[in-house]
Amino acid sequence: MNKPLRNIAALVDFDCAARWCSFKLAAHELHKTPAAVSQNIKQLEQQLGFALFERHARHLSMTEKGRELAVTVSRVLNDLQVKVAALQDEDSNDSLRISCTHSFAMKWLVPRLHRFTEKHPNIDIRVESSDTVVDMVQGLCDVAIRHQLYSEGDDASLLWREQLLLAYSPDLLDQKDRKASQPVLKRLLRYPLLYEGTPENWIRLLQARSMLGQQTDFAQSYSHAGLLVQATVAAQGVAMLPYAIAYEDLRQGRLCIMPGMQLPSRYCYRLLTAAGKADADRVLHFITWLKEELAMMAALL
Repeated sequence: MNKPLRNIAALVDFDCAARWCSFKLAAHELHKTPAAVSQNIKQLEQQLGFALFERHARHLSMTEKGRELAVTVSRVLNDLQVKVAALQDEDSNDSLRISCTHSFAMKWLVPRLHRFTEKHPNIDIRVESSDTVVDMVQGLCDVAIRHQLYSEGDDASLLWREQLLLAYSPDLLDQKDRKASQPVLKRLLRYPLLYEGTPENWIRLLQARSMLGQQTDFAQSYSHAGLLVQATVAAQGVAMLPYAIAYEDLRQGRLCIMPGMQLPSRYCYRLLTAAGKADADRVLHFITWLKEELAMMAALL
């Protein structure tokens, strides 16, 4: 017969010990003694009916069941911490929780967020970057910037219709191309062609230029636009890059673009606000600033 867990607090000790694979280091993080951590985990193992660790003379190792349980416990504790933080912030007028993708947070939001905090120093910004869509009904964020497929005519929550630009690092070009004022497309296509997910955008561009028959090297694929931009900056090849994600590198000269090689992306950014938060001052301030930043970026396109 399955036994219910009676000592839930021991799961915190287990999570910490599993991360360190050490009772001593877990005790240091938890401000407990190693003996207390060891005893709590031993009691947890007795409740569970199976071992979580194998004790050796000088080290610990996790059992297979221990590793499986550690994954679940870590996820549950993280969800619990997020929910508690959300509840603690619910009545706060100086905390703004923003949800967006990793690429948008890393390459667009964070590099310019200091300008928002300079205008509104009393607003505490919390950025939660995840490519998993956050359930706004649970109150885990105030504002969500979603990366979604663009639907023609659906502009209600539209922030930005993404554009794709053919970009490359100046360091990528060989001596002949560096001497030219602007490398021609045919020569750029000799370099490795980088892409996110599938080479669909390259095929769209080549088809539009009647160049599908040219020999090309679709060399490297990346799972995120941010990684694709970083690979292009590192002179790994040429890429069709989303303008918003590549903007800072273009502005600072780490990337160059080929004029006239622009495609509308199939994706866009949309802005959603949590129920009951749309009229909050901190949310209104952020939305105003966000649209101002996007307008400045669009003016340089």
